Amino acid sequence: MPGIEKCLLHAMELPGARGAAIVDWISGLALGTVGEPSGADHETTAAETAELARMAAEYSAFAPAGPDRPDKEPPVQDLILITRTDFHLIRFVETTFDSSVFLHLWLDRDTGNLALARIRLQSIAERLVLG
Repeated sequence: MPGIEKCLLHAMELPGARGAAIVDWISGLALGTVGEPSGADHETTAAETAELARMAAEYSAFAPAGPDRPDKEPPVQDLILITRTDFHLIRFVETTFDSSVFLHLWLDRDTGNLALARIRLQSIAERLVLG
């Protein structure tokens, strides 16, 4: 099972990949980054992306509680944000402990394949070894 660096490099093999990061959405810290940042720098991008992830994970409008959602699973699977030039995918990582980690991948909108990227991120998240 690959660690953070190998997972990020695997994500960068996608057509149109511009950068990727693994981020803790509670602290906003990047655990690993590769490629170019989607903002000013990797740290700022991680903190800003964590804000978006935190809203989706904590706001009941996006992640209502209920009996069909086990407590250990992240409340949201994916977030997709489309800008004029990029696709941004956030994939929450499920772990055996209380997970607060997500993968963030940004792709060039003209050359990236959103469907393929989502499938690849799911596969990477399932194989990611943290710790």
